[in-house]
Amino acid sequence: MAQSSIEWTEMTWNPTTGCDKLTAGCKFCYAEVMTKRLKAMGQQKYSAGFKTVVTHDSEINLPFSWKKPKTVFVNSMSDLFHKNVPLEFIQKVFDTMNRCPQHTFQVLTKRADLLEAYSDQLTWTGNIWMGVSVEDNRVVERIDHLRRTDAKIKFLSLEPLLGPLPNLNLTGIDWVIVGGESGFRARPMEEAWVQDIRVQCEEQGVNFFFKQWGGKNKKATGRLLNGRTYDEMPERLVLA
Repeated sequence: MAQSSIEWTEMTWNPTTGCDKLTAGCKFCYAEVMTKRLKAMGQQKYSAGFKTVVTHDSEINLPFSWKKPKTVFVNSMSDLFHKNVPLEFIQKVFDTMNRCPQHTFQVLTKRADLLEAYSDQLTWTGNIWMGVSVEDNRVVERIDHLRRTDAKIKFLSLEPLLGPLPNLNLTGIDWVIVGGESGFRARPMEEAWVQDIRVQCEEQGVNFFFKQWGGKNKKATGRLLNGRTYDEMPERLVLA
């Protein structure tokens, strides 16, 4: 596990590592950069590199050791629903999350088609928040895949936001996170796109979280929108 600076979580848990690039949002992948760095530092867990997906059975029981309730981003360095992650391993991860109701687990994927295909073979307790990444209008079908799952809490990560997302259907969606890309080669995000999404969330009764403007120096650009921060989140559920 690792403490996280991500504004909407507390820590990360990575039972799998490695991935590959799928759509435009993956272009400047943070996990790829970090994997190269960790491999160079000699960390065995990342020795296979970024392009090889590896499952780590040694990580499965880690959440049982956390004494206090945690909010946990699952697989910040990979994608749990990557085609090279066996369903049996995903079920092991879910079993751990099911048996740790004191923790809130936030799972995020770009492989929404596999997410939907596997949904009825997974147990969705209320402490599992399931999200999909939607960076532009070319991948909005991921929202429909998510909507058809049995997840109790469903969310969207619109980061890096690379274009406008008008007329979003947020039926069944509990939370929307918006953020601009950060880093030396960050692609710009327009304020009008953010404001439009904020209004859509307000009109459809969906929690809105503005993560960052991003850019070359994300600390300098900050996360104020309309002179304030937007930190809305769903209420925590613990359901069978």
